[in-house]
Amino acid sequence: MPFAQLIIGPPGSGKSTYCSGMQQFLSAIGRKTSVVNLDPANDDLNYTCNLDIRDFITLEEVMEEHSLGPNGGVMFALEEVEHSIDQFIQKVIDLGKHEYILFDCPGQVELFTHHSTLHKIFKRLEKLDYRLVVVHLIDSYYIKSPSQYISILLLALRSMLLLDLPHINVLSKIDLLSNYGELDFNLDFYTEVHDLSHLFPLLQKESSSLLGQKYTKLSEAIADVVMDFSLVGFEVLAVEDKKSMINLLSVIDKANGYLFGSTEIGGDSVWADATRQGGYMGGIYDIQERWIDNKEAYDKQEREELEARIKEHNETQGISDEKTSPEDEWEEALKNWEETQGGSYVR
Repeated sequence: MPFAQLIIGPPGSGKSTYCSGMQQFLSAIGRKTSVVNLDPANDDLNYTCNLDIRDFITLEEVMEEHSLGPNGGVMFALEEVEHSIDQFIQKVIDLGKHEYILFDCPGQVELFTHHSTLHKIFKRLEKLDYRLVVVHLIDSYYIKSPSQYISILLLALRSMLLLDLPHINVLSKIDLLSNYGELDFNLDFYTEVHDLSHLFPLLQKESSSLLGQKYTKLSEAIADVVMDFSLVGFEVLAVEDKKSMINLLSVIDKANGYLFGSTEIGGDSVWADATRQGGYMGGIYDIQERWIDNKEAYDKQEREELEARIKEHNETQGISDEKTSPEDEWEEALKNWEETQGGSYVR
């Protein structure tokens, strides 16, 4: 059965960069992967695209023919795809029933908060037994401000309720967070989303005007709604950090059931066996320590470990360091990950 990730998120959250990095990673572990671009405004793809919405309809055509702006053009283009859904679905099916698919979605938040087009497309795929998981990327920068943090919680909650699919919220660009100054709380406060009432005094400090006081009350009410649903939580991601990508994929594979299904067709049974036996890294390292308190030390340690493993690998294979491929780098990172899970990685 086919599996897929649906990558959504606001503009600038790193969706296309994520697709590129995940495509490389999946290729390295032997999983056959296709990427589908659903953004008609994205004409500068940094990954190998196997199916492009721009082959059906382009944003420029829509804007010129219907006198629409960029946002309206994207909405109209996706509605046109929905109207000819059978043709689009057949193209997806033609990618192969055993293919693992990444859907790179547009960044207009209304498409996954209250517009029904993406929801209908995804539900059609679900009816065809595609095992889907939504990966919602949100720039970690927004947790710096209490009011902005509550806004992204509302965005995440609304998306989860509308799309009605297995859903993983991800704070992206976590490796840049320490550049923005100190957080009001430890990082796990923002990822676990437990008692948001701790934010209320900080919200009051953000603005003392009459309008600001009303805005504060609104933010507090939204926080109460988020806590009442108790659905939202976050993983963290640094695309350039291999351990971070490995950890996130193990969470994704559990969410859409890939981990528990047959993997021989995907060619990555070793990866699946490793994650079944070892779980994922979330329980064995502290995200506050890794990304905030001792980020530079961890970066250095991981870099040195990877370089040492690559050197050992190259010496064993009789190749020069200059010829090390990205696949070799991923393989060595996976070996290190597997060792932390208490097993052994044999490719």
